[in-house]
Amino acid sequence: MSLFYKLSILMGVVVVISNYLVQFPIQKFGLADILTYGAFSYPITFLITDLANRAYGKVVARKIVYVGFTIGVLLTLFVSTNFSDIISVRIAIGSGVAFFIAQNLDINIFDYLRKKIWFVAPLTSSTLGSITDTFLFFSIAFYGTEVPWATLAFGDLIVKLFITLMMLIPFRMLLLKIKDYTDTSGTQIKL
Repeated sequence: MSLFYKLSILMGVVVVISNYLVQFPIQKFGLADILTYGAFSYPITFLITDLANRAYGKVVARKIVYVGFTIGVLLTLFVSTNFSDIISVRIAIGSGVAFFIAQNLDINIFDYLRKKIWFVAPLTSSTLGSITDTFLFFSIAFYGTEVPWATLAFGDLIVKLFITLMMLIPFRMLLLKIKDYTDTSGTQIKL
């Protein structure tokens, strides 16, 4: 199985897991109103997008986002969406909209900054993507409900930004592996 398909499937799986976990606030340490479990898994999507962008360029990275988006939305609809619960439906819609916009923003920012020092593009693009995703998702999914969406969004964002920093470690390590996917002249391999 090629890296393209592995990243696409991984993207879809991470989206489904995150959509499921965001429904559960962390009940320990008084964090129920400020943090969900989804904040810990979702930043991995930006790592996947950034690795694909670095390995193949923005066109292929966008294809991986589209495939991951399709897998994620379909599985979310069939696995974790309770159609009799409006919040569950709004989570699915909010996730799709936020994911699509934030991932495409990440791709464009990363591509613009790709020639800078190795960490500038993934750190900047993932940070701005996380901010965009968090605001869009929580406002679409929970605005006008009893869910304390503003505090949950803030808490999730803080964790996402911390994990974005931590994702630089696997990004740097995997960066050495993905060099095998470009030819010796440095041009991108087309899928």
